[in-house]
Amino acid sequence: MDVADLGLPVNVPSTALFTDHYELTMLQASLKAGTAERRSVFEVFARRLPDGRRYGVVGGTGRVLDAVENFRFDEGVLRFLREREAVDEATLEWLADYRFSGDIWGYPEGEVYFPGSPVMRVEGSFGECVLLETVILSILNHDSAIAAAASRMSSAAGGRPLIEMGARRTHELAAVAAARAAYIGGFTSTSDLAAGFRYHIPTVGTSAHAFTLLHDSERDAFRAQVDSLGRDTTLLVDTYDVAEAVRTAVEIAGPELGSVRIDSGDLLLVAHRVRRQLDELGARDTKIIVTSDLDEYAIASLAAAPVDAYGVGTQLVTGSGHPTASMVYKLVARAESADPEAPLVPVAKKSTGGKTSVGGRKWAARRLDAGGVAEAEVVGTGPVPDALADQQLLVELVKGGEVVAREPLDVARDRHAAARAGLPLSATQLSRGEPVLPTEYVHEGSGN
Repeated sequence: MDVADLGLPVNVPSTALFTDHYELTMLQASLKAGTAERRSVFEVFARRLPDGRRYGVVGGTGRVLDAVENFRFDEGVLRFLREREAVDEATLEWLADYRFSGDIWGYPEGEVYFPGSPVMRVEGSFGECVLLETVILSILNHDSAIAAAASRMSSAAGGRPLIEMGARRTHELAAVAAARAAYIGGFTSTSDLAAGFRYHIPTVGTSAHAFTLLHDSERDAFRAQVDSLGRDTTLLVDTYDVAEAVRTAVEIAGPELGSVRIDSGDLLLVAHRVRRQLDELGARDTKIIVTSDLDEYAIASLAAAPVDAYGVGTQLVTGSGHPTASMVYKLVARAESADPEAPLVPVAKKSTGGKTSVGGRKWAARRLDAGGVAEAEVVGTGPVPDALADQQLLVELVKGGEVVAREPLDVARDRHAAARAGLPLSATQLSRGEPVLPTEYVHEGSGN
């Protein structure tokens, strides 16, 4: 929904309605019960990784910070809630003054995570924290899924550039977030101009089959493109006959032709044939870009092919079969009363069916072996063991309601590359397997 539809100024993108109705009804009931002001700790974590994945990637942290900062119940939002009778008048008055004033800690964006990792910790009153559940999960689940798929594809590409081109395969706003997450995961550019505008990601693009079909001949289409975009452009060579198209492309652009793109057929076979033909025609520096429903497995299968770059769309923006990271947002500790000095009490869901959680405010650290390679994800409550003090993973993101950890997207991208490189080599295997690191729990007073 466009913010204008909410009665808001277009330049004030409130995120307050990116939530579930029951967050507000819980708030209303807790306000009436006098428990809404109890100090609380919520944590975001995944009970398990998507089936077969060996590590997760934290994506969307920067977008979460924006969402928290813009979580405001402005006049138009309050009017909507009042008209729907979503909550009572006393709750609306409380919401009118809402500003998150608590603290948020989390794994920095681009870091890897494992089952049980406290990816984000939100602390404040119950009322102000519970309202953020849906928007935080919405962002982290989507962006982390895309970042993980991008990371696997980047690893499979072995250093060859990857172009994100999935905008037409998902929601228009999700496409922008997906391009951002893909860049963190190792992609080098995007076809989506909105992502380039908003996040300064390099954008690329030349032409589609429609451009070739528009002209009376393929030669006319290539001539028009080269005349407009220069010899360094990328010509799409599989509209008709690939061999004839390559020959025509080099005749028109000369050996300075930048690239050719192949979008169909047996990519391994066609890429070898095109490379041989380009070399024979003297276009030895012309690159080959392949597209066509690629995923990490298809990219890995082309490792020995003379391919210079990959364009990935559908499989990337759908998480390569896992469109969500399945993270949850759970209350793990709360105060015994609304007194700011009241001690925190660990709480946890204990029902059966695989949905249990571990109570208590947690820290996390990554234990390294003698060679500096990660060997375990350690999650605990209470004091951090001295041996792990320098390996802690959570960083302060919001302090007293103020964002304190904004950073350029390239920092998250570089962080991810370093984090992945610090994992055991088996982390990048595409074969199905368990998480590459075990998660070990250390409970306060356990001595472990």
